[in-house]
Amino acid sequence: MNSLFSPENLPPPPGIPIPASIAAATATTSASPAPTITPKLEPFDGWFNTHTSQEQQQSQDPNFSNGSLDLDLNLLCDGTSEDPNLFSEFNRISQLFCTAFSANDPQNDAVPDPITEGLQQLRNDAFSDPFAENPQHFQNGVVSGTGLQQTPKGTSPDPDSRAIVPVPEEERSSSMTASTTPRRRCKELVRVADLGAPEQRHFRDVVRRTRKVYDALRVLATVEDERRVDSRRGRSDLRASAVMRSCGLWLNRDKRIVGSIPGVCVGDVFLYRMELCVVGLHGHPQAGIDYLPGSMSSNGEPIATSVIVSGGYEDDVDEGDVITYSGHGGQDKHSRQVCHQKLEGGNLAMERSKHYGIEVRVIRGVRYEGAASATGKLYVYDGLYTIIDCWFDVGKSGFGVFKYKLCRIDGQAKMGSMIMKEAHMLKKDPLSIKPMCCVSLDISNRVENVGVRLFNDLDRNFDPLRYEYLVKTNFPQMVFHQSGRGTGCDCVDGCVEGCFCAMKNGGEFPYNQSGVLLRGKPLVFECGPFCHCPPHCRNRVTQKGIKNRLEVFRSRETGWGVRSLDLIQAGGFICEYTGVVLTRDQAEILSMNGDSLIYPNRFTARWAEWGDLSMIDSNYVRPSYPSIPPLDFALDVSRMRNVACYVSHSSTPNVLVQFVLYDHNNLMFPHLMLFAMENIPPMRELSLDYGVPDEFSGKLSISN
Repeated sequence: MNSLFSPENLPPPPGIPIPASIAAATATTSASPAPTITPKLEPFDGWFNTHTSQEQQQSQDPNFSNGSLDLDLNLLCDGTSEDPNLFSEFNRISQLFCTAFSANDPQNDAVPDPITEGLQQLRNDAFSDPFAENPQHFQNGVVSGTGLQQTPKGTSPDPDSRAIVPVPEEERSSSMTASTTPRRRCKELVRVADLGAPEQRHFRDVVRRTRKVYDALRVLATVEDERRVDSRRGRSDLRASAVMRSCGLWLNRDKRIVGSIPGVCVGDVFLYRMELCVVGLHGHPQAGIDYLPGSMSSNGEPIATSVIVSGGYEDDVDEGDVITYSGHGGQDKHSRQVCHQKLEGGNLAMERSKHYGIEVRVIRGVRYEGAASATGKLYVYDGLYTIIDCWFDVGKSGFGVFKYKLCRIDGQAKMGSMIMKEAHMLKKDPLSIKPMCCVSLDISNRVENVGVRLFNDLDRNFDPLRYEYLVKTNFPQMVFHQSGRGTGCDCVDGCVEGCFCAMKNGGEFPYNQSGVLLRGKPLVFECGPFCHCPPHCRNRVTQKGIKNRLEVFRSRETGWGVRSLDLIQAGGFICEYTGVVLTRDQAEILSMNGDSLIYPNRFTARWAEWGDLSMIDSNYVRPSYPSIPPLDFALDVSRMRNVACYVSHSSTPNVLVQFVLYDHNNLMFPHLMLFAMENIPPMRELSLDYGVPDEFSGKLSISN
């Protein structure tokens, strides 16, 4: 995989700076209809330090044109630029906007004033419907040329007014033939709605596969950084997204989707901003407002599609279902408001979305302990909001700020950020929410590193308390006797490249320094009792026990289920699937009594999906070393079990089974270790593919 991240295979990075001379020239040139746009910058994890001429060409991409950390906001906003009319132009537009939204002010109705009437006329020219005077463009509530539906003024709202329709090709061609200006590259605004269950599963599977590839590339990039002899380390998230972009694996790039993104669910968690770009949830890697610019719109008007709320602006007010969102621009590199904002770019796009009644996606940047990014944040998709009001106001710093009131649309799933807050409260105080439903704070009786909570708010079933908790699998003594003489590494301060244990794993370690599984394998060898390396060795991950706060809960759909109060990152270790090991003869005798057994050889090989880079590399070969013989034993969990026995069955699981050996060398009796196949948000149910579910309930009877 080293070649995937080589410089010749990486496209130039987005977010390049715009030189001051070019910015000033762009602002003063009358021939260019599009003004220089300063994005709403959000706290970011840093960016590339090198800039080339190819990067300047890439900046023409509207999805990356405003992603630079080095934009000189003072040059554009404080009136000190080479063009003395720039600041006066800002004042003129600001006054127009302020006048436009103060029409209901009683003071305006007192005495007619020539100046007020002149501003009102300018307001009508600037904010009136561009198609109101052209009836031929307006038929049956459809505005041709915009891709939007709108209700005519003075009529009742059309129930389908929020629909987005494609622009007829003949109208586009006729309008272009009548104009002498060059044809612009346009993107079509679409809304995906009324999907059936098969379509929803399809799109969800596409998004999950794409995110698996992204996570696998990102984890492999961290290993390359660990091997660097110098202190310079690249951004693994940027490198992974660049490789996927060069391979054409970014989703939803040909069209701009308004509303929900197919396959992305409310509550999905993203560790990096670039991952939002990869799935098409938010197109700008840094700007807080994502929009279709007027230069690519069929009617020249920008439309906002999504916003990120992360507390980067002091005038933002986040009340959950209602958000007062401040516009972009006017901040210095320390996120301080230093000049007035302008009605352009994302600010104008938000106003236009409010005008047309277009909803926006809201992603919240949440500070999270243990987050992978340098800012300590992760990003949660919280659903769709409508912009119900917008106005120009004086911010806390004394400068003019555009503000927008967003209200969450009813009928959506619970906000993921709210679920994360509740999970955080439960970690601090397990009895803070529904204390009467908390049956036990720790069903493991303190044998696990962290307590395993038992929660039931449906009935009085307390079956998990009837079993003895088994923290590790109970192997028969003959397994250790038949494993031969134990061998291990001679490493003193942790395993190093080329040691004996690395050779057993095919010449590379199965985990990175953070304990994340790099790729699934038929079998993983961890350091064991015969190794000289210390307990903190990077090759001792699963034998250290669970580290996430797991909870067994009662579910209407699955009987019993398991979820975590912590975020489980993709490739992270969860727990071992424990039980009492039985040979084939013992299992046949026990199964005659009707007891349920777990057969490891029936688990589907989901381990092959984690780290699968066949979409990136056509020569990718599924790992086949180390190989193991067919497993011929069963796990009896009828009396002794652990939390893993309550994980539900699913044909699209988020957890995989990885076979691991560490305390013996018998290949026929490995440990069953569970790893996350994707980023699993707090309070989301864990699921496994058991291979052969019960024919009546659709899952193993052991979990009912």
